[in-house]
Formats: sequence, C-alpha cells, structure tokens
Amino acid sequence: MSARPPAQGSPVWRLSVFYGLVFLGAGASLPYLPVWLRAEGFSGVEIGVILALPLLARAVTGPALAVWADGFRERRTPLALLAAVAVVAYAGLALFEGFAARAFFWFLGATAMAAVLPLTDVIGLRLAKRQGTSFGRPRAAGSAAFILANLVLGAALTGAPAWLVLAWLGLAGCATTLAAAAVLPREPVHEAGDAPAGAARLRGLGELLRRRRFLLVIVSAGLIQAAHGFHYGFATLLWRGQGISEAVTGALWAGGVLAEIAFLWTSDSWRRRLGPEPLLILSGAAAVLRWTVAGTGPPLAVLAPLHLLHALTFAGTFVASTRLVDTTSPPESASAAHTLSASLQSGLFIGLATLGSGALFDAAGARGYWVMSAMAGLGLIGALVLARTSRQGAG
Repeated sequence: MSARPPAQGSPVWRLSVFYGLVFLGAGASLPYLPVWLRAEGFSGVEIGVILALPLLARAVTGPALAVWADGFRERRTPLALLAAVAVVAYAGLALFEGFAARAFFWFLGATAMAAVLPLTDVIGLRLAKRQGTSFGRPRAAGSAAFILANLVLGAALTGAPAWLVLAWLGLAGCATTLAAAAVLPREPVHEAGDAPAGAARLRGLGELLRRRRFLLVIVSAGLIQAAHGFHYGFATLLWRGQGISEAVTGALWAGGVLAEIAFLWTSDSWRRRLGPEPLLILSGAAAVLRWTVAGTGPPLAVLAPLHLLHALTFAGTFVASTRLVDTTSPPESASAAHTLSASLQSGLFIGLATLGSGALFDAAGARGYWVMSAMAGLGLIGALVLARTSRQGAG
C-alpha cells in the first residue's frame, strides 16, 4: 500500500482535517481540563465527579443522540450542530460559576463531542466501502493532532493562566463546527431517501440489542478497552514512585500514541491480512501480556517497549471492533450501532473501570494492573468465541 499522504480535497483529506480539529480539542480537554478546574478551586472529588458524569451517562446519551442524528438527510448536519452545542457549553463554563453550573456545562459539552467521533467513523467506513479509501489514516491524523495539542498547550500553560484551556477548547470547537458544515464529505444518512420516523429508528435500536454477535463484539472489545482505565488514571503516579522523571514519563506517553498512529496509518494492511476477528484476538492477547507485565512494576528497560503495545491494545481493538460493529449491524442502524459501541467502550465500561481503579491503586499499587489483565482476558475469550462462530457461519 502506498504511504503517500492523501491528495488535498480528497475525501480522506477532508476526513483527516475534521478528525484533526476534533482531536485538537480532545488533546486539550483530556489532560488539561482538570488543571483549569483545580485553578477554579474545585477539590479532587469534585473534579472526579464532573469528569465522570458524562462518561457514566454515555450508555444512554450516546444511543439517544444517534437516533436523533439519523433523522437528518446528511451525516454532517448533526455533526455541525453537536460541535456548536459544545461551543455554547464551553462558553457556559467560562461565564457561570459554581459546582452545579460547571458540572452541567461540562456534561453538555463532553456529551456532544463524544457523539461526534462515532458518527464521523460511520462516514469514514461508508467512504472506505464505496470508494476504497483508507479508514485508519484519517484517525491517525486525529491522533497526531492530539499529541500536538498536548505538547503546545502543555508548554503554554507553564507561563499562561489556566483559562487558556477554555479558550483553546472554544476555538477548536468553532473550527470543528465550520469544518463539519463545509469540509466533511457529503454523505447521506439514508441511501433510500427520507429518514424513517423516530419510532422506527427507536425500533431499530431495539433490534440491535437483540443481535447476539453485535452485543458480543461491543462487550468483548469494551472489556479490552476498559482495561486501560487503571493505566490512564495511575500510570504516571506509579512511574513517579519508581523514580522515573517527568520528561521520561512524557516520552512514554508520546511513544504509546506514536505507536497508535503507526498502526492506524497501516491498519488497512493489517485488516486485510488478519481480518477483524483475528485482529481482535491479537489485541486482546497483547492487552493480557501488557497488563500482566505492568503489574510486576517493571524497570524502564522493559516499560518502554511494553508501552508500545498500545498500538494493539487500543488502536488494534478500535479498528477490529469498528469493522465488526459494521458487519454485525444493518446499514440503516449504522449511526446507532457505532455510537452505542463507543458509548459502552469509551464511556460506561471504562468509566466503571476508572472508578474502581482508585481503590485498586490504594490497596495493591502496580498489582492493580492484574485485575485489568483479567478483564482483558475476558474480552479475549469473547473474541475467540466471535472467531469460532464466524467460522461456523462460513461453514
């Protein structure tokens, strides 16, 4: 496969630009919103509640927004509206004080932006099927933008006030809104014509929840992804306890994301060689290995290459599950299927794992990773069952 960048104006280029803008915002909010909340005087418990609420509600809000989005003629229309809602929410964060107001506006903004990614993934998958374009490369551009936001905003915050985080989010949100309306490829929601009535779309969501293979896909991949919860919350503290410097810690995090980008850039080749079920098995096995070894508190010489397994444990699981969700759900329910999958994988499952990780860290330190390894092992078993039922179906 050619490694040349996509031509300017092509569908892949347009998707890459849009993903890049979305992740410029995510690269600011994920690591730095707590910095701003702390500067506003909120306690650690209050910050945790503010951040966790939209994650825990995503299993409900995600599918509801997907059903709403399927009521439009073009997929980019609800994306523009969701990004605009996020901009309003960021303005509310800046203008209104107090715990309740900040919790409400962050819930609104985070919920809107969380729905943007799976709905954009549907556009990428449809284009990849119809035009033979790459699905992984635009997401790789998003991951690169995430690193850029991390580095630039992190450097700026060393000498700038914390409100710069909100200013960055607002500008990224405005750019995302404009790009959704003017840059994203025009992709119809329903090939056959007008959207079905809301009641019919809700029935389609119910039909999804009765599909056993679909549910097995999102539960298996969700368990593998949720096993990152302990790592995201406490890896930096564990490494600091081992005497690893802040500079090396930053390099470890960046190395993992660079490995993710490399995988996404070549993901079409991986998918063709392995197929989605074997790729999910390989990703689950990598997760079991990664978290089992991490639980031993390994030295830096082991930790550095181990962290590169993020290419499989995160990106491999994402690519495999996205393809499997697409093949186990009907085309007319694509938005609901991908949003429900994302809502569980990056919302409810990892939210619950993150909530439980604090007690694990206090009680067991690095050995808390072994609980994550067991969780990933359950996801691996689910992936093996998927591959077996797929072979039986083919036979």
